[in-house]
Amino acid sequence: MSAMTAHPRFRTIVVLAVAASLLSGCAAMSTVETSSDGLADGGGFEGGAPAVGADGEFVSDESSGDLSDDRSVITTGFLYVTVDAPLESASEAVSITEAAGGRVDGRQEFAPQGGDAGGAELTLRIPAERLTATLDRLKELGEVEELRLSASDVTREVQDIDARLTALRSSITRLLALQDAAATVEDLIALETAISDRQAELESLEAQQRYLADQVGLSTITLVLGSRDVAPVTEPDTFLTGLITGWEALVAFGSGLLVLLGVLLPWLVLLGLLGLAVLLIVRRARRRPAPVASAAGATDTTDAADAAGE
Repeated sequence: MSAMTAHPRFRTIVVLAVAASLLSGCAAMSTVETSSDGLADGGGFEGGAPAVGADGEFVSDESSGDLSDDRSVITTGFLYVTVDAPLESASEAVSITEAAGGRVDGRQEFAPQGGDAGGAELTLRIPAERLTATLDRLKELGEVEELRLSASDVTREVQDIDARLTALRSSITRLLALQDAAATVEDLIALETAISDRQAELESLEAQQRYLADQVGLSTITLVLGSRDVAPVTEPDTFLTGLITGWEALVAFGSGLLVLLGVLLPWLVLLGLLGLAVLLIVRRARRRPAPVASAAGATDTTDAADAAGE
């Protein structure tokens, strides 16, 4: 068979191979969506699909285990703890996190100022399976003021990426096999371009897969450690707590007035001295006789006497 005859046939084979790769990728994604929907709605069974034992018989939920263990969940949270020594407690929180197999992605410490004991803010990455136990240990550092946890289910995204990766790897394998049998330079270039595009997409999906695996495997907790001087104010809920809050507000207001008076007192003294000096100058100026007016009066008296003598 000549090269001219083999060339069109080879192109046809390449087109069919690429089309088959695309179809297999779509089929894999469709399979993922079907299986995900089956997990979500239980496949038409109440309370989820029953498990099948080794002998082919259905087993109860107690023996089959929790199907939710297959879910991929990203957990994030915020924890505010009031402690006596925030900087020392920050080091202890790092030790607790590392002992649980986690790590610290961010750490900020604030030096004591204004009479407080300083503070610290840490971004902790804690293994998801040890999150509850680690949070309990972190709560023991002091008094918990606030705790917030949120979860995001990314099971569908994880399954979709897995299916697309499987389809891409199969497509690349088939294209590499066709590359070895390329008859012309044009066919070789076309196959290399297709392989390069799929390889770039494969690396991008693998990066997304690693990121999701890291987010699912390690929960992100923002821990804030503050001193008691800057602890959040508790809202009064009884008459006694309201009375205490009112008295503390009155004392704080009086202290603020004293501070303000201390700041303004030097300026008030200076302004008073300047006002007194101006007042003394004005009074002295009023008591001093005008020399011009006296001379004019004497001249008028002399003229009147001369006129009378004539």
